[in-house]
Amino acid sequence: MRQRTLKESISASGIGLHSGDKVYMTLRPAPANSGIVFRRLDLPEPVDIPASALLVTDTALGTTIERGGAHVGTVEHLMSAFAGLGVDNAFIDLTAAEVPIMDGSAAPFVFLLQSAGIEEQTASKRFIKVLKPIEVTEGDKWVRLTPHDGFRLNVEIDFEHPALRKFHQAVNLDFSTAAFLKEISRARTFGFLKDLEGARARERALGANLDNAIVMDEYRVINEDGLRYRDEFVRHKVLDALGDLYLLGASLIGEFSGFKCGHKLNNLLLRALLEAPDSYVAVVFDDDAQRSPVSYQLAPSH
Repeated sequence: MRQRTLKESISASGIGLHSGDKVYMTLRPAPANSGIVFRRLDLPEPVDIPASALLVTDTALGTTIERGGAHVGTVEHLMSAFAGLGVDNAFIDLTAAEVPIMDGSAAPFVFLLQSAGIEEQTASKRFIKVLKPIEVTEGDKWVRLTPHDGFRLNVEIDFEHPALRKFHQAVNLDFSTAAFLKEISRARTFGFLKDLEGARARERALGANLDNAIVMDEYRVINEDGLRYRDEFVRHKVLDALGDLYLLGASLIGEFSGFKCGHKLNNLLLRALLEAPDSYVAVVFDDDAQRSPVSYQLAPSH
């Protein structure tokens, strides 16, 4: 298993979900062992912000990372696309403090990565293997990492809302690129109409609309096109978890389980893991006879 980056640079533009600002974004190839690095080009001096769980400073309605007073918000959907396609190294140039929301899922980022092409590098891919259970709880919400020979995600959510009660909101997924592309990547972020006004009063969700989020009133989904999956809500929570977990800086070998999980608990879980050095080990698969327990397929170039 080798590290991966992009074959060539690719650009896109959109708006920030929370700021409502226009954002120009360029994804660029990066050398082996660079990791994923965001670069704010709109500041007097450009600032690089590595995608790291330890640089997360805000988890309200998205994951924000910060370094040297510069921050980048809503990184989780792009990070999920990198995780899903097994991209280890990339530079992301931004002209604003937020990754564009696109359609509220990871699918547009997957399209960009596949269009740019993905190539293997000479360095070995790095994994973090969970050795001991780690759990974080907050009231009735909890998240947990346990040992597992592969990468598995189990997520369940529970909202008192007719649209979310219609189908059981639970997903159990053995991760692979194919499973990510088919089952998870197109699931969009969601919110409630009643919460939108409060969020906007706090200058959040200023760019939210029916083109980039599933919106519900008291009874139903108000998007004309309806849902992409009947349990799209919980699938988006898996998408978020994948992106948040990829801030570990390596792909996981283990099992993630969460009940009513969100960005805050996901980040606290990674911090708890990193604070317990005996709970994990870094591994690579150099020998051809050693097969990685996590399945990634190279994304075809368009």
